[in-house]
Amino acid sequence: MKVSTKGRYGLRAMLDMALHQNEGPMAVHIVAERQGLSERYLEQLMVPLKKAGLVKSVRGPQGGYVLTKKPRDITVGEIIRALEGPIAPVDCVSEQTPEECERAEFCVTRLIWSKMRDSIAEVLDSLSLEDLIQESRKISVRSR
Repeated sequence: MKVSTKGRYGLRAMLDMALHQNEGPMAVHIVAERQGLSERYLEQLMVPLKKAGLVKSVRGPQGGYVLTKKPRDITVGEIIRALEGPIAPVDCVSEQTPEECERAEFCVTRLIWSKMRDSIAEVLDSLSLEDLIQESRKISVRSR
């Protein structure tokens, strides 16, 4: 299972917004510049994040995007699901709509995929943006 650039870049952008949340609405071009991302691509990532209720847009000259909740209340799992879809190493164990499989009742490998899905979800759901902010600060202190 691989997280695409949507998930990776979207998480970086959300962390950037969390780190700078006291600066007011954040223009996409500023986040993109700080993170070394394409402004156009980042703008596209904001659509599913907004739809998931994780960010909202603020119009006007000082407009941009803001987090809709405190960083401690936004999990990495929410961000990844908003951008990548349900967590599932295979379709038959998808979190939302598992694909029907004629072998489901006697498929031994399905147990592996379910455990894998649950383990990944547990890790992603156990970390919040606030946790990542704390880690970021530790890294900044060590690199000085």
